Amino acid sequence: MKIFDGFKFTKIDSPIHRLDPRAKLFMLLTIFSLSILFMNLLVLTALFLLQLPMVVIAKSTRRWISSMRGGIFLAGLIFFANSLTGQTLTFSLTMMIRFLVLISSFSFFFMTTSPDDLGLALEQMRIPYSLCFTFTTAVRLVPTMAIEAQTIMDAQRARGLELDKGNLLKRIRNYIPILIPLIVLAIKRSIELAEALESRAFNTSGKRQSYIVLKLNSLDFIVISLAMLFLILGVYAYLNLSIPSLETNFRLADLLPW
Repeated sequence: MKIFDGFKFTKIDSPIHRLDPRAKLFMLLTIFSLSILFMNLLVLTALFLLQLPMVVIAKSTRRWISSMRGGIFLAGLIFFANSLTGQTLTFSLTMMIRFLVLISSFSFFFMTTSPDDLGLALEQMRIPYSLCFTFTTAVRLVPTMAIEAQTIMDAQRARGLELDKGNLLKRIRNYIPILIPLIVLAIKRSIELAEALESRAFNTSGKRQSYIVLKLNSLDFIVISLAMLFLILGVYAYLNLSIPSLETNFRLADLLPW
């Protein structure tokens, strides 16, 4: 569950945390768009390394590393799944790095952005409040469910359940006692949330007014401008430039002895 550590917001006094959520959202969308647009290992590696200074400035290096350690397993699965289906090593590495870029960017965004501020930013962007509430509730739910899953795993291990022994199918079956109570807790939580919203007449008022109004400052405009410039240059390079690539035509299946 370490992969979800980076999706939990912690209030820290840093320049990144003080940025307006809309500036960080535009920066996230820029990295996301370029990582989807390019299928070049060098470009994706550069996008990944570009986030490292921002993580250091945000004083969130330890939690970011914890999130990356949790994502390494899934990235490895992506690498081997592509390699064993006949793809080249370059393609497999590219898909793995793309996944790490996406995990890193979303982790960086959510661990430096308060769900309350994110909801206010979405409202000020004229997005319907019901959608804003749904999105921010989902953001809050992910780390909560991760904590509950870890609690259930610890309780099952105390009862003698061995999650890390046996072949792959046995390990998958061992997680069934984890998934069932987790699903039950999720359903119970959703019912309680629905009842609480109904008791408070959710979304019946016409126009909502917020006590706090977010305002973009000069640093926010600088970040948005740099992200926009970076996006424009990336699209131009994709359409008009020939970017060098590390092409390796070896396939993992050809290197294995069986």
